Amino acid sequence: MSEKLEDIARALVTPGKGILAADESTSTIKKRFDTINLTSTEDARRDYREMLFRATDAMKNYVSGVILYDETIRQNAKDGTPLVDIMKAAGSIPGIKVDLGAKPLAGPTAKIETITEGLDGLRERFAEYYKLGARFAKWRAVITIADGCPTWNCIKANAHALARYAALAQEANIVPIVEPEVLMDGAHASHDIDTCYRVTEWTLRTVFRELYDARVSLEGMVLKPNMIIAGQKCSKQASAAEVAEKTLKCLKETVPAAVPGIAFLSGGQSDEAATEHLSLMNAAGPLPWSLTFSYGRALQAAAIKAWGGKAENVAAGQRAFTHRAKMNGLAALGKWDQKLEKAA
Repeated sequence: MSEKLEDIARALVTPGKGILAADESTSTIKKRFDTINLTSTEDARRDYREMLFRATDAMKNYVSGVILYDETIRQNAKDGTPLVDIMKAAGSIPGIKVDLGAKPLAGPTAKIETITEGLDGLRERFAEYYKLGARFAKWRAVITIADGCPTWNCIKANAHALARYAALAQEANIVPIVEPEVLMDGAHASHDIDTCYRVTEWTLRTVFRELYDARVSLEGMVLKPNMIIAGQKCSKQASAAEVAEKTLKCLKETVPAAVPGIAFLSGGQSDEAATEHLSLMNAAGPLPWSLTFSYGRALQAAAIKAWGGKAENVAAGQRAFTHRAKMNGLAALGKWDQKLEKAA
């Protein structure tokens, strides 16, 4: 595997492959385990992630890279093999979440808006993560649409932090995934699709201006944006075709062609909706960049349910994970079809 940033970035967005977001924090994975009545211990978390990483068909054919949490990148499988080595053996690139989470943004909108923290000491953390095998990283900024929000202060502060993170990542020879997420769910999510378009366009334009100022190489990064979708509480939900069309229009307006790929987050979408939207966009090509997925819950929800925390269900969990990975791999080629879901 080439160690050049551009080559790693291109490998992450290989046609027909995408990124597994397995970087849930300990508190988030606990919520997932609560749904199957499983206590979240270090061993349980390891067993669950080992199940995913040993799903060889999925990892070899549909998963280009895996975003890990700090605990996971240091863990060994039950037989003592480092989890990173299991991924590498399947041809997947190990990555790492480096932000320390979204915290209230000081000021009048502190109850609504957040700023992502984690820049202090990041240069040293990158050096350690590189030694542990990480070749790409992720930093998530959160933008909330509400009455009077987002503010320019929030967008500017988060875009600036994303650019500083990305510059530090590239300095460490690690590809940055730049994730500015305009939320579609949560307490305030009653906005329509056009408001999402407007805010996402504003956010992405600001992010790329900051990336330029920080001299981040666009060829050596991957963008992880939201799709253009109405808020979950909006009474008028757009069709899949409209979501695909407006998302592509917004990206063409804001994302330079030098960026090798865009790997969407799934946000609050259902598994199938996230797959369908991605497939429709790719079917509308040709596009200036590769379009793929960087899904967490939309790749894992079915697998965690099928596994249920029981050793005897590992194969069932792997089958469920492989199916979703395959469906999204087809969507990344614009070849997904509803009939394929039913055939599973």
